This record gives sequence, structure tokens and C-alpha cells, in this order.
Amino acid sequence: MKRLLTGGLAAMLVMLLPGCGDQTTAKPVIYLYPEEVTEVLAQLDYNGELAVTYPAYEDGWAVTAHPDGTLVDAEGKEYSYLFWEGSSDTEYDFSEGFCVAGKDTAAFLQGTLAEIGLTPREYNEFIVYWLPRMQGNAYNLISFQSDRYTETARLTIEPEPDSVLRVFMAWKPLEAPQEITPQTFAQFERDGFTVVEWGGCELP
Repeated sequence: MKRLLTGGLAAMLVMLLPGCGDQTTAKPVIYLYPEEVTEVLAQLDYNGELAVTYPAYEDGWAVTAHPDGTLVDAEGKEYSYLFWEGSSDTEYDFSEGFCVAGKDTAAFLQGTLAEIGLTPREYNEFIVYWLPRMQGNAYNLISFQSDRYTETARLTIEPEPDSVLRVFMAWKPLEAPQEITPQTFAQFERDGFTVVEWGGCELP
């Protein structure tokens, strides 16, 4: 049975929003975990403009995926994940989320990302990317996006995965704490060919 769960990102995607209009998507990455060595085509339908991809994205990413997440392209080059950056004008939803002191951000992300379903390898890569931008703030307002994100960045994988987890964190720095309704998350189970994606965007 196919399972699709959005945490707000194996595939990994990260987005940065420097303003209310144009938004820069920074370090989106995609992890692929088939049950056996599999030829995979990943395609991104992004409602925005791609700026950087690695490996190069033409009509998609065609790779040989291994169960441990290793990806190999047609030239025999190895990758840990698929990567892209771009820009869009998506507006994200902060009706639910968390207000976290900057000094508590590392512990919060580790616990919450594990609860959402990321492995230690995945959430550690997430944290080392975002923590330098967040821990020095007085507070961070954080909301993990679902439909707002997946409708902006539609991901198609062939063959179709059995389990998909897309974790996307929208956040902004605050000078003072702010009340917000806490988010809850459905339990994610990795079953069969699994695709995991994480990402985030910083708003002013």
C-alpha cells in the first residue's frame, strides 16, 4: 500500500524565503531508498524557477538507486541525494507550529524531526544546515508545511514508491515569544521503496 506523508521533507528539499514576494529555495535534497538496486527517474514540477541542480536536472534525474541511499548516474558518479535550488512566491501557513528559543533549537529539531520520521543521518544533515541560521536568534517561529509545499514542488518518482515522507520547515526569527497552536504529526512507517525529502524556508 502506498503511503504519502508530508511533514510540512529519502528526498530532501529546503526552501528559503527572503521576502514576501520572490523566495529562494535553498538546498532541497532527495533521498531514494529502494528495496533492491533500481533504475529510478525523479521529476520535479516546480511552481517557480530552478536555479541550481546537482546532479544536473534535464528532463529529470535518472539514477541507479541502492538500498542504502547511494545514487549512481549514467557516468558512474556517486551521490548521497538529489539537490536543487530555485525561487517561487508561495505563501506558507503559520496557523500551527512552534515558538522555540534559539538556544533550544538544536534539541527541538532533533526531537521533532525524529518524531516526524527522519533517521539520524537525515535529521543531522537537516540540523547542520539550518542550525547556524537559527540558534543565535532570540526565538524562532517554526511551522512544518504540507499541501502548501507539495503543491509548489510536485515530485514524481518512477517506479512509484511505497512510502513518501516530505518534511518542509517554514520559519522566521522573532525578538519575543509568540503564541501558536502546536502541530501534531501522524506516524510515518517506511515500507518498501521509500522516498524521504526534507527542506525549509526562512521568512523575514
